[in-house]
Amino acid sequence: MRTPLCDLLGIDVPVIQAPMGGAAGPELAAAVSNAGALGTLPLSWASPAEVADAVARTRALTQKPFALNFLFNSPQEERVEAALAAGAPIISLGWGDPAALIPRVHDGGARVLVTVGTAAEARHAADAGADVIVAQGWEAGGHVWGTVATLALVPAVVDAVAPVPVVAAGGIADGRGLAAVLALGAAGAWVGTRFLAAEESSAHADYRKRLFAATEADTFYGMLFDIGGPDAPHRVLRNSTVERWQEAGRPASGDRPGEGESVATREGGSSVPRYASSTPSEGMTGDIEATSMWAGQGVALLTRTQPAAEIVRDLVGEAERVLAALP
Repeated sequence: MRTPLCDLLGIDVPVIQAPMGGAAGPELAAAVSNAGALGTLPLSWASPAEVADAVARTRALTQKPFALNFLFNSPQEERVEAALAAGAPIISLGWGDPAALIPRVHDGGARVLVTVGTAAEARHAADAGADVIVAQGWEAGGHVWGTVATLALVPAVVDAVAPVPVVAAGGIADGRGLAAVLALGAAGAWVGTRFLAAEESSAHADYRKRLFAATEADTFYGMLFDIGGPDAPHRVLRNSTVERWQEAGRPASGDRPGEGESVATREGGSSVPRYASSTPSEGMTGDIEATSMWAGQGVALLTRTQPAAEIVRDLVGEAERVLAALP
């Protein structure tokens, strides 16, 4: 299965692993890239030295292309410069205006992906020189930039930026979703929640169990887990923290039940307060169920842990079968 996206990015299949902060490191990104898709490293909060190290560690595991993701929730110029100096082949940008950075990325020899939530944003990014537009629908897990559903957003963005390739994101967790967004005009799919189930993901075991038990109605969208990530809408699994807050009448920050208490401890010993924006990763101890367990509405399609390469093969193989069966 090849689309123009594959030729542009040097990949074999039109699947991109989403940048899942706290759950995606060099092992997962390299495994996805080695399978012919595009792995992504989430590095929005890393130091320039850590960015360079992540590139080196990933390059030691794969010679295939991979991407580095930076969100404009903080200044990213130094991190992007470090990425380019380390030889990063693809830079992914989002949560802000990318126009000032795109020329620098191109000068550094890398391609640029830009995540958007509306067709107007997509036009602006394309006019600024983005090589690929990622149209993120409201169904997505983790931090969600826009409020339009994937089904409505993708064709609007495709029409707005043609012939720039568009990648669809939000709620895509199996091959049927990949086939569907290709039918909408997308050149590929951006997949996050499904890769949380990859063996190479660093998602906590209790987090995975909750993902496998969830239905499509078991996610919550809002700005509840805002400590360390203020003013950032997100989608998570419903849990005791969400339920206690709702039962208390959805009070504002400062008056929420249990606010200020620690619910878990990270591997390095730092505390995870209730309402923290903090992915439950391997090595975390405590009440994992009460933490921010990011998940998109496609979570019901997760059933088991698999190698990342197997997930890529399943996505592509099922999409090919679905498309072949259409009239």
